[in-house]
Amino acid sequence: MSMQFRIVHTTTFTYDGAAVASYNQARLSPLTTLDQIVVHHRIDVAPKPWTYEYKDYFGNEVTAIEVIEPHQVLKVSATSTVQVDRKPGAAPVLTWEETAQPGVADRFVEFLGLPELVAPDEELAARVKAIAAAAAVPGEAAVEIARAIADTASPDSAHRLLGALRTVGIPARYVSGYVYPGGAHAWVEWWDDGWHGIDPATGTEPDDAYVGVATGRDQTDVKPLGGIYSGPAEPTVDVTVEMTRLA
Repeated sequence: MSMQFRIVHTTTFTYDGAAVASYNQARLSPLTTLDQIVVHHRIDVAPKPWTYEYKDYFGNEVTAIEVIEPHQVLKVSATSTVQVDRKPGAAPVLTWEETAQPGVADRFVEFLGLPELVAPDEELAARVKAIAAAAAVPGEAAVEIARAIADTASPDSAHRLLGALRTVGIPARYVSGYVYPGGAHAWVEWWDDGWHGIDPATGTEPDDAYVGVATGRDQTDVKPLGGIYSGPAEPTVDVTVEMTRLA
């Protein structure tokens, strides 16, 4: 059963004094894919900014925001209406040999890297290698590894799962978004002749309650809002997400 949501994501920066100027990049526009359609989206900013939109390297919708008048408060509010109708994931297709071929390993090399943010510790690396060795195909291993990560109740389970999958040669990417009724959330997709999602917090496949916003190598590629400013010390930041089911 498909679902439709209205999402209001608001970020308020309050400065201890006047900021002279601020420059931000917002990745707050949900993706339009085979699984979800963006019915409506807008970003409201106060004070009035100069903006332009573009797609980044990973295909995410980005709104560049520039406020060049002095301000003590900067408020960025993104309102989206999204229709979600996710199809069940297909059965695994690729073999271990095919996953290691240049058509996959070279094509998705950026989603196989192990920087410090995602690199697993020795214990986890050994555990996932054992899971992979017992799995007939990568898709089977990916699900079992995700379930193992879910059982650890880690506060950064998405990054742990990225590193675990990449350790055994399975391309994996980070997905930022929302889940109803919880609000802001993150999960992982791995490559098996197509991107397949799994939530490392639960070990289950995302369903119609999930709305994807942006994808990247890790969280640093998909920050909802990030940038620089000229002014006083670090501001106070308040973030709220309101997610309402419409249908």
